[in-house]
This record gives sequence, C-alpha cells and structure tokens, in this order.
Amino acid sequence: MADTAVKNASGVNNKGDMPVSYNVDDFAVPGGRDEDWRFISLRRLRGLHNGTFAPLSDARVSVEGPSEVIVETVSPDDDRLKVAGGPVDRVAAQAWSGATSGTIVKIPDNAELTEPVTVTITGAGLDATTFATVLVESGVNSAATVIVRYTGSGTHADNVNWLIGDNSRVYAVVDTEWADDAVHLGAQSIVVGRDATLRHTVASFGGEVTRVTPRVKFTAPGGDVELTGVYFADDGQYIENRLLVDHSVPNCRSNVLYKGALQGDKNSDKPDARTCWVGDVLIRAEALGTDTYETNRNMVLTDGARADAIPNLEIETGEIAGAGHAATVGRFDEEQVFYLRARGIPTEEATRLIIRGFFNEVLNKIPVESVRDELIARVSGELEHANL
Repeated sequence: MADTAVKNASGVNNKGDMPVSYNVDDFAVPGGRDEDWRFISLRRLRGLHNGTFAPLSDARVSVEGPSEVIVETVSPDDDRLKVAGGPVDRVAAQAWSGATSGTIVKIPDNAELTEPVTVTITGAGLDATTFATVLVESGVNSAATVIVRYTGSGTHADNVNWLIGDNSRVYAVVDTEWADDAVHLGAQSIVVGRDATLRHTVASFGGEVTRVTPRVKFTAPGGDVELTGVYFADDGQYIENRLLVDHSVPNCRSNVLYKGALQGDKNSDKPDARTCWVGDVLIRAEALGTDTYETNRNMVLTDGARADAIPNLEIETGEIAGAGHAATVGRFDEEQVFYLRARGIPTEEATRLIIRGFFNEVLNKIPVESVRDELIARVSGELEHANL
C-alpha cells in the first residue's frame, strides 16, 4: 500500500499531504516533466535521483557548541530521527536509507545558549557521494542559534530536520558554502510547537548545483516562523529554493522573504546562471486566524542568466488575519543609479551599493555578527567580479 500511495502522490489534495517514506524504492525515478523537478537539470545531479551516483563515502558531520548541548551519533534507524517527519521525494529517501549514521543535536529544556551551535558537513571529494541525517531539537522554553554549514567538494544529499519545542526560540542559518564543483540536494522537515519562534535563513552562494527544500508544519497555536534566504548565482551555477509552509492549526504566523541575484557570461562554455524559487503556503480549513505573507525578489545583473519565481498560496478558509504573496524578476532600479550618480558616485559603485542594500534587508536579520559580516563580505566579493 505504501508503494502505491507514494508513486501515485500526484493525486493528493495538496502539497502538505504528500506521502512520506524512508524507502527509496517507494518513489518513482523523477522525470523532467514532474512538477517538483521540472526546473532542475536532472543530468547534473550525478545520479542522486536514479541511483547511479559515485561510490559512497561516510558523511563528515561535526558539531561544536556550548557545553549544555547534547550531541549523539545514533543508528540511522533510530526512531528519534523521525520525530520531525521524513522524506517526500526520492532523493531525500535515498539520503535517509543510504546514511550510515544519524546525528541528534539537542538543546535542553529551559537552556538559553549565549554562543551558537555549529553543525559542519564536509564533502568527501569530487569522486565520492555522501548522505547524512541530522535532527536539531530545541527543548521547551529554550533559546539557541544553530548554524548548519556545508564545505568542501563532492556529491551530497541529506535530511536536516528541526523540532522546535513549545515556547522555544531558534535562530537557524543554513550556509551552503560549497566549493564550485559540489552538488547538494538538502531536504528539511521543520515542526513548530506551541508559541514557538523560528527564524530560518538559507544562504546559497557556493556549489555547482544546490537545492534546499524546507517544509514547515505547525502543531499547535501561537507558532511564529520567518523563512528568509539570500542567493547569488554565477555562470555555471544552478540554485533552487523550494519551500512549503503548512498552516494546519489556528493563530499561527509565517513570513517568507528570499532575495537573489544572478550574473552570467555570454562568452563562457558553462551553463547559464540560473535560480529557481518556489514558495508554497497552505492555509487549511481549520487554520483560523492565520497571518502569512511571502515575497521573492530577484535581480538579473547581466545577460546569460535566468531566474524563475513561483509563489503559490492555497487558502481553505476565509477567517484569517491576512495572506498574500509577491515575486519579481528584473534589473536593478536605474532611477536609484541616477540618484547616486547625481551625487558624484560612479556608476559601477552606485550599482554595487544598490545591490548590497538589496541583500541587507535579509542579512541584517541574522543575529550572529560574525556570520552576518561573513555573508555581507561574500556578497561584496561576488560584486567585485560582476560585469556591471
């Protein structure tokens, strides 16, 4: 029955009801016309989608943080890893079934951490494939900042899941700081408890192909979630952010804000720079009093670049506080450039100032100064090589 349900998943009522399975064989091999895969080039995934990937190597997962944090390396079939949900696509199921261990990071009840927890996942090299399963759990009444950072080369897929406990506050930063030749597909299942607060930022700058897919589910009233992201695609890069916010209980709030920029090189033999953002918000019939908005803004800086932006809002009840969405793709504002030039600022510098300001709306929300400054510097580095 599970096999049939998953393979016939197109018949579900909405994306929040996609069947879950930890068995890769329960999912059909995706094709280029499948809705969830139609923007990404499957031939660039190095076999993650169809099982033809390079030989496996053990995932390199390390955790640093305050002494209060509890870190466990567990068997991949440990039921505790499943408390936040499981895979809804074939690659995520492949990552789950192929992982040789799991990592649990627990912030204890009532703990308020003054230093961030950093989970570092390092690629095993260009000729190796790695899979990983990580669960980050915040206890009741706790507060913490958690950074998940990806580095190195390789082909990698993982499930990094979050269980946000009642009345806890979590600031999460997911930084895909991969080398230019890495391929990464990352699924994230996020469960938010009563009166809990989550601030979740995805920073996508590195890698040849990266795809991060957060799925948020509220389990009790009072949840407050902000999903933000920044991405910058150069020639040859593909970056996809695909997310779902599932409002299934009353009186919860969500806000989504992702911003990206792209620059290509028409003389290059690499694929065009390309990004894709898909934002789904579902408000179920029982989710009275929901307040939600999602926004995606994209700057296409040069020719030879393409951005796709697809916001989707499904509402099953009219008794809500508010709901809306917006998405744009375009060049930077020439009027702003003119304004700065009129005050003696050269055209290229004026353009860079505008683009930095464009990203800062998201980056300034990051609470860890060192991470915020690093990402701001990374944007500046991208602009130094931009052909503006």
